[in-house]
Amino acid sequence: MDGYNQPNSVSTFKGNVLIIQGTMKLTGDVAKIWTAKEDTSVDHIIVTGTPQKRPHIEQIDDNGNLMTGDADQLYYDNINSIAILTGNAFVHQQNKGDAHGSKLTYNTNTGYMVGESGNSGQVTMTFLPKQKPLPPPKHGAPTTPPAPAKSTKPASPAANPASSSSSSTPAPASSAPTKG
Repeated sequence: MDGYNQPNSVSTFKGNVLIIQGTMKLTGDVAKIWTAKEDTSVDHIIVTGTPQKRPHIEQIDDNGNLMTGDADQLYYDNINSIAILTGNAFVHQQNKGDAHGSKLTYNTNTGYMVGESGNSGQVTMTFLPKQKPLPPPKHGAPTTPPAPAKSTKPASPAANPASSSSSSTPAPASSAPTKG
């Protein structure tokens, strides 16, 4: 790490970089962190890497779905919660689908994404089909499993030991009025 925690400064982290904020994680080979002009809060981050260790982002959304993304460079705007993945960008949204493009801009608060191709091909997105509800039961089929048949043979006391909420002898009838 090279830098200091002062307003309007830049710190550089090198090596096996891991940055965590809530459920979001950023990893890469090199990360530069810019602080805000007025205080030491993080303004934005740029993560770079190598072909062997590309910058990576992951986050669990409010529904518990994992979003992951990889690119040649990752820019994270901490003020607006925007991740911009550039260079062979790939984003996978669990239970939603995948996106590939030259540049993918992802809002980490809302999940809204914009894809751009630049001059290097096209943006592709694969959307997973919506989960279908279970079909209704066939005509005449029971909607709930049948209750097990009751035995007419009395159970032995050893087979059904009494619990604190039951009694082996019937309770005497009460003459007190009941509320209805």
